[in-house]
Order: sequence, then C-alpha cells, then structure tokens
Amino acid sequence: MSLEMQQVWVYLSTSPLLWLTLTLIAYQIGTWVFRRLDCPPLLNPVLTAIILLVVLLKVSGIDYQTYFKGAQFIHFLLGPATVALAIPLHREIEVIRKSFLPIVITLAVGSVTAIISAVGIVWALGGESIILLSVAPKSVTTPIAMGISEQIGGLPSLTAVVVVLTGITGAVGGDFILNRLRINDDNARGMALGVASHGIGTAHAIQRSRVAGAFSALAMALNGLFTALLLPVLVHLMG
Repeated sequence: MSLEMQQVWVYLSTSPLLWLTLTLIAYQIGTWVFRRLDCPPLLNPVLTAIILLVVLLKVSGIDYQTYFKGAQFIHFLLGPATVALAIPLHREIEVIRKSFLPIVITLAVGSVTAIISAVGIVWALGGESIILLSVAPKSVTTPIAMGISEQIGGLPSLTAVVVVLTGITGAVGGDFILNRLRINDDNARGMALGVASHGIGTAHAIQRSRVAGAFSALAMALNGLFTALLLPVLVHLMG
C-alpha cells in the first residue's frame, strides 16, 4: 500500500460514517448471497455480515470501540425496529385472540426454559456468577436483554454477544428442528422462533409467512416483558 493510500485509510478508519457504511454493505452482501443461493439457513444475512465485519476488523487492526462509533447508529435503531413489529401483530390480532391460552402457556414454559437452559449450561461448565447473570436473558431482544443484565449485575456487552449468537442459532437451526418435530403450524413455529430467538428469529419467521411473523413478534415482545419482570425477582430470591 502506498504512503498516500495508507494516510487516506488512517483518516477514514477513524470516521464513524465509514463503519456505518461498511456494516450496511456487509449486510447487503449477505442478503444478496442468501437470496442468490435460494435462502439456505446457514447463510443467514446477519451471520454473513458478522463474519465479513470480523474479518475486516481483524485484517485492518481496528478495535471494536472504533467500529462501534459508527455501528451505534444501527444499535439505536434496534428500539424503533422492535416497536415496528407491532404492524404484523396488529394485522393478525383476531387470530391471536383466538389462541390466547396456548400463547400464555407457551410463553411461560418457553421463557423459563430459556433462562434455566442458559444458566444450567454455564453452571455445568464452571462459569462464574457474573457469567451466569450475563447469559440468563439470552433469549430476549438485545436492548431489553442488556438492560436486564445491567440491572441484575451481569455484563451488558457479553449479554449482547450471547443474544446475537442465540438469535443466529435459532434462525439457522430453528427450521431444521421444527421440521424434525413435524411442527408445520405457522402459529406454533412463530411462537417458537420468537421466544427462543427474539428479533433475528422473528425476521426469519416473517420470511415464512405473515402469520408466523405476527406470532413471533408477539412472542418476542411478551418474552421480553416476562423475563424483565421474572429474572430480577429470581436473582433477588436466590441472592
């Protein structure tokens, strides 16, 4: 690399706009590959974008704090994007009303299972208490999960990473598991993806059908509320 190009790169690498632009480009590349190859779950656009950005940061030697100065604009939009999921929910409100009892049962069982499974795995591997608290809200959408983690004494940054990994895992492997269990009902599939894999799972459910997307959005929202109320109480009782 010539001296002039190196100086240009040093200047641009400190600009938040550069990393915002590269994040959007990485996601567009992931989306293009995903659609080009007939939407294989393993090539989820979010996963592809993360891999591309990790490689870029590693090769360029840029630290995460510098990158996040640009990516924080996308992080801010997580809140409005979550609220916007109320649109498909409103469109299917009549179907949701008829399924009130199954929704409540699924939510209660799914939320508790998500917490117990996360904490149980970390405990079995000998993780410290702060790690246990950080992974407990893993199945809640990122903004809520980070707030819960901070409230109960976890590490919000670690929580954010675990939440993203949980969402990607659900979006990539959720269909495989549901197909193996022969669960073909869009209501059930949407609830499962929303409770287990929050926003990324909901985005995947929307690709399947409007009904699945609506149930997934509902499950994600109610799971966030339920976990935010339940988890601090459990931590207090156990403390």
